[in-house]
Amino acid sequence: MSYAIVCDAVSFAWPDGTEVLKDLDAAFGPGRTGLIGVNGAGKSTLLRIIAGELRPRSGSVSVAGEVGYLPQNLPLGAFRTVSDLLGITERRRALHAIERGEVTEENFAIVGDDWDVEERARAELDRLGLHRVGLDRTVGSLSGGETIMTGLAAQFLRSPDVLLLDEPTNNLDLEARERLYAAIEAWSKVLVVVSHDRRLLEIVDRIADLDGGRMRVFGGPLSEYEQALAAEREAAQRAVRTAEADVRRQKRELIEARIKLDRRLRYGKKMYASKREPKIVMNARKREAQVSAGKHRNMHIERLEDAKERLAEAEQAVREEEEIRIELPGTEVPAGRTVLTVTGLRPGRAEPSGVLEELVVRGPERIALLGANGSGKTTLLRTIAGERVPGADGIPVATGADTVRVSVGVRGVRYLPQRLDLLDDSLTLVENVRRHAPSASVNAVRASLARFLFRGARADLPAGALSGGERFRAVLAALLLAEPPPQLLLLDEPTNNLDLASVRRLGEALSAYRGALIVAGHDLPFLREIGVTRWLRVSGEEGLVEISPDDIPIDAR
Repeated sequence: MSYAIVCDAVSFAWPDGTEVLKDLDAAFGPGRTGLIGVNGAGKSTLLRIIAGELRPRSGSVSVAGEVGYLPQNLPLGAFRTVSDLLGITERRRALHAIERGEVTEENFAIVGDDWDVEERARAELDRLGLHRVGLDRTVGSLSGGETIMTGLAAQFLRSPDVLLLDEPTNNLDLEARERLYAAIEAWSKVLVVVSHDRRLLEIVDRIADLDGGRMRVFGGPLSEYEQALAAEREAAQRAVRTAEADVRRQKRELIEARIKLDRRLRYGKKMYASKREPKIVMNARKREAQVSAGKHRNMHIERLEDAKERLAEAEQAVREEEEIRIELPGTEVPAGRTVLTVTGLRPGRAEPSGVLEELVVRGPERIALLGANGSGKTTLLRTIAGERVPGADGIPVATGADTVRVSVGVRGVRYLPQRLDLLDDSLTLVENVRRHAPSASVNAVRASLARFLFRGARADLPAGALSGGERFRAVLAALLLAEPPPQLLLLDEPTNNLDLASVRRLGEALSAYRGALIVAGHDLPFLREIGVTRWLRVSGEEGLVEISPDDIPIDAR
């Protein structure tokens, strides 16, 4: 394979000395590569180094051809236009000048052969679902999802030899994601995409896993990579069991050898005391027995040490991350209990079947809220949580309601916003949890935090010192251990910006949760994995609509 990107012994550290990459060797060839790894592994940093935004402390990076890079947070100016973001403003001006009769050499040089630049730009925007986004529209008027898709359109319009995408599905609604998947599948050049989106990682040609400063590349999508890892882990666990058995056997043989040697020594002493043979002969036999005993003992000790080394190597080969293990009996809601009633909902201009004028949640239902960005999912969650929504007077505007009343029939309603801002960075984890559970003892909080993988001194870290994945687990702990135990959880886009390990841990925590759950999101595989029982769509046109799982795109199920 001819590689388009080659990283040779690349090291990078931030000005404060925090090391991100050390002597990393990596290569990316033709096709689509999904770059995965835990938060903080250095994925985004590596893309920025390849794109030339950062310089490595040591090592080198070579790239064959032009590079296009779409970061997580586009550097935008509120008064820039879509045309500016697409990089075609100068050519458009020259083209329009020529059309007005300003036939100058300079204008022709700017346009070059790109006479259809506006038509091509419009085609890219339309392909990505941006039909109503004009070229002269200001960037500040775009939603987060529209901004990302416009940035993607700019890259497709440039058609670079190498395209780097960093978490492109963040902040995209379901329809936009579908268009993004199709565009990525159609990409025929080199593409490296950092993502935790399982569906996106199923359409790549290979997976590159950045873990502990080393990169491991596997040919195939994420599901096949995970199967290979599972088989590897199983083989490694068998090797551990074999090595453990060998250590036990070597220990047993060493003990048996020592017993035999002790018997020989006692027999030799007895013979020496009885003087049945000449003294010179007995002394020679004694020295010979001691040398033989020493060699025998050392042989068994060496065998035991070798067995221990093999066990250590086998244990190191087992790549098994710890799982969150929690029990939350206090969150349990009986099947018939009315958990939540939201009245005053009215249909919008359209009235499809399944439209709801009242939302009733009973028992431990698990409800998914789907809908386009800006449709009102967050507003509805905040209204249920009792938060005042600026500009809406607490009313979920997506429902078209004039007045909305919320009645909660259980204790403990907890809302997790997209920002994950439940923690005070100046307080330790123990102190943060006790803020939400003031009557819990320090020992009880520590025991609970241990189930969220914060053991010993880790529970005394200030929240501001946590990595991204650790912070997420700490937020989960504060949310689920609160008093009274939450019997209704409201989660807003909970998988945004989480790595695959954190998404899995969120699923583990929600599997242990026994209350009612309402989740706004676009991550369909995750929603299905946590056992969603009802699907609702929020729309300004329709209101709140109950939909069937059959209405979800079949390749997303």
